[in-house]
Formats: sequence, structure tokens, C-alpha cells
Amino acid sequence: MMSFFVMGFVDLVGTASNYVQSDFGLSDSVSNVFTTMVFFWFLVLSVPAGILMNRIGRRHTVLVSIAVTALGCLLPIIGYLTPVKGVQLVLIVVSFCLLGIGNTFMQVSLNPLVGNLARDEKLAGMLTFGQFVKAIASFIAPLIAGWAAVTFGRWWLLYPIYLVVAVLAFAMLNFDDIEENAPDAGRTSISGCFALLRNPVILLCFLGIVCHVGVDVGINATAPKILMERSSLGLEAAGGATSVYFAFRTFGCLSGSMLLQRFSRKAMLRVCGALMAASALCFLLFSGMDGMPVWLAYAGLAFVGLGNANVFSIMLTTGLLHLPERQNEVSGLMMIGLIGGAIFPPLMGLASDAMGMQLGAILVMGVGVAYIGGMALFFRAYGATR
Repeated sequence: MMSFFVMGFVDLVGTASNYVQSDFGLSDSVSNVFTTMVFFWFLVLSVPAGILMNRIGRRHTVLVSIAVTALGCLLPIIGYLTPVKGVQLVLIVVSFCLLGIGNTFMQVSLNPLVGNLARDEKLAGMLTFGQFVKAIASFIAPLIAGWAAVTFGRWWLLYPIYLVVAVLAFAMLNFDDIEENAPDAGRTSISGCFALLRNPVILLCFLGIVCHVGVDVGINATAPKILMERSSLGLEAAGGATSVYFAFRTFGCLSGSMLLQRFSRKAMLRVCGALMAASALCFLLFSGMDGMPVWLAYAGLAFVGLGNANVFSIMLTTGLLHLPERQNEVSGLMMIGLIGGAIFPPLMGLASDAMGMQLGAILVMGVGVAYIGGMALFFRAYGATR
């Protein structure tokens, strides 16, 4: 669970990108590329991470991921202590890349590692609880950054705090002893992973994760901009919108970890789809029409936080249980789906720049919401038992 907390460090990129945009005077389309630098690595490293996991084990792969994440937290500290602006920006960009690389290895290895502690239908609830712990790190990141910006004029003090946590998590897991299941020896390969996409269940779950992460990262980076565009809030105040989203996402994960023990994945996904549809309507009204109250935007954040909280664990669990004998390959493939975090934000930035308003970004996010809603309606169609 401490490792899940470190997994949440990747979400600080949404908060950091807004401050970096302000510090260096960047456009929306340029600043949103920062998230691409983070999530691009899920495309190229997820399968190699699965292969490494087969060779050194799941726990050791998680340890490697925590070490890389810690280095990603160290570089911005060095950067902002350097007086040269160009060096600062380069180190921040490299930091975002390292956070993405570390998170890729962690996502691929940590979720199957939890499979040693939970079986079958209880796995979805356990993974959702892990997402709850992850969401705590995501939730407090903008709060810490805002507090540091107001109190010390240095928002980046968030990094040394998270660096200390990463070191502690590494030490705790390093001295832990977990009896792991035997790896799928000789089966994990790049071609074997991508061949799984011929299976309709795996393909639809994969696309579901793409859309889930795209909406998650997209709202993380765009929520403050939506508020600033339609209200008089500054960046420090509007940055709290990200915390509102993660607060409800955190609550959604906690409640989902319990509800998934009692209700089917199909029923839970339909609730998620309905909540996300309600959020899309709130954002469209707030951003597309003049004079809309600010609470409408916060309602949209609440709905999407609750709705998107359990989509990942439902999609991943469905894929893992559908092919239990090939879980390493399924895990590696599903984590490639996190490339959605690199696809959606640039498209959202381009759409908002083209329209001259954040409504363009909301419309791009709406594509992901529509897909998840369709999955919720036709969940039985791709063979899920529950």
C-alpha cells in the first residue's frame, strides 16, 4: 500500500505543469505535452517491464520503480536551485520522463503483486483500495504545492516531501518478505502481449483503460484552467480544483473497494458511467454558456471523481480474470493503455487553443466519457461473468 502511495506521485505532473507553464510563460498546447512525456513510456516500456518482472520477480521490479521515481523527485529540486532558466526546464522535463518510467514499471508489477494477496473477485476490491491509497498522494499534491507557493513562494517544495516518502517506501518494501506466485516462464514476449488484442474482451478492456487514464490526466491538468477561464480565481486558488477531483476520486476508491465486494463489476461500471455522463454535462454547461455558477464546475469535478475512481480496477480485473494463465502478459498490455495519459492532454490542448476556450478540451474528454458509458451499457456483451 505504501508503494501505491508512491504510484500516485505521477499525478503531481498535472499540478506541476500548471506552475511550470506560469514560471516559463508556456502555451496550453506546450504545457500539456508535459503529460505526454510522462505517459509515453507506458507505450514503449510496459511489455519490457513485464519481461523484467518475469526475470527478477514482482517485488524487485516494484523496488526498481520506486528508485526511478525517487530520482524523478530529486531532479526538480536541483533544477530550481539552479539559477539558469534553461537548465531548470531541462531538468524538469527529464524529471517528468523519470516519473513516467518509474510509474510504468510500478503499474506493471505492483498490480500483479497484489494478486498474491487477493484472489478472484476480491482482487477488484483490493486493487481499488490500492487506488484509494494512490489517490491520497494525488489529492494532497496540489494542496502541498499551493501551500508552499503561498507560504514560501516555492511550489516545488512538494518534491523534497515526496522524495522522503519514496525513500521510506523503498526501505519498507525492501525489508518485506512476500511469497510470489511462479512467473509465466518463457511466455511473456512483445509479440505475445500484442497478440492478446485479438481477444475482444482484452481489446475492449484495454481501450477502457486508455479512456479512463485520458480523462483522469486530462481533468487533472485542465480543471484549474476551466475555472480560471470562467471565474476570477487565480492559479493558486483554482489549483484547488484538482484537489476537489482527487478528494472525490479518493472517496470513490474507498467506497468502491467495499462495494465491489458486494456488487458485480457490471453494476458498478454502470454507476460509474452514469456519474461520468453527469460530469460531462456539468462541464459543457459551465464552459459553453455564460453566467453559469461556479458550483456547476465543482459538481462536475465531484461526479467525474466518483465515476472514474473504479474504472481502472474493473477493466484490469476483468482482463486478468479472463486469462488467468497469462496474467503477466495481460498486465503488461493493460499498462500500455495508460498511454491514454499521453494521447488526451495534447489533443485537449490543441482543441482549446483552436477554439480559444477550454470547451475544446472538454469535448475531447467527452470522447473518453462516451466510451466508458458505452462499456457500461454493454458490459455483458464482452463475456464478463459479473
